[in-house]
Amino acid sequence: MDALDLLQNRVSVTRLAEPAPTAVQLDVLFRAALRAPDHGQLRPWRFLTVEDTARERLGELFVEALRLRQPEAGEDALRKARKMPLRAPLVVVAIARVLPHPKIPESEQVLAVACAVHGLLLAAHAQGLGAVWRTGEFAYDRHVAQQLGLAENEQVLGFIYLGTPEGSLRTPPELDPRYFVSRWDRNA
Repeated sequence: MDALDLLQNRVSVTRLAEPAPTAVQLDVLFRAALRAPDHGQLRPWRFLTVEDTARERLGELFVEALRLRQPEAGEDALRKARKMPLRAPLVVVAIARVLPHPKIPESEQVLAVACAVHGLLLAAHAQGLGAVWRTGEFAYDRHVAQQLGLAENEQVLGFIYLGTPEGSLRTPPELDPRYFVSRWDRNA
């Protein structure tokens, strides 16, 4: 796949089915992620893979977190939380591991991890895999983070759902750069 075609046509794929990416495909995904811009070469990223029955356990963790946050949550909300990790055969948890540094602020480290996730998404598309980056309340839930084994200096940046696309991919909308780019001239 041509690099520019990849960059201009990658789309999020929400309808995912078996099979999950193979070990070889996953290696490619993570190698692409590790090429993200990284000021100071801090490598502030970490990833967890959740597959097979671990997805069900992640769903139970989501239910537990929801009950802690909203004890009055109804059965529909609990059922929805339980099923979330089952939307794809593989879930990758993207984690920012922020390190104290005199020249590299926390925001740059988090942005580096976001770039790593984007690289992973591009590599998935290039291999014909479907992928979608999801956040939501469980990505920001401290109980979920603790149960996933995150340290105090770590945060979940999202859950990357991966699998085989169901149906055809949607066509990305044509966006005109003129609406997003302007020239700055201090002397004007």
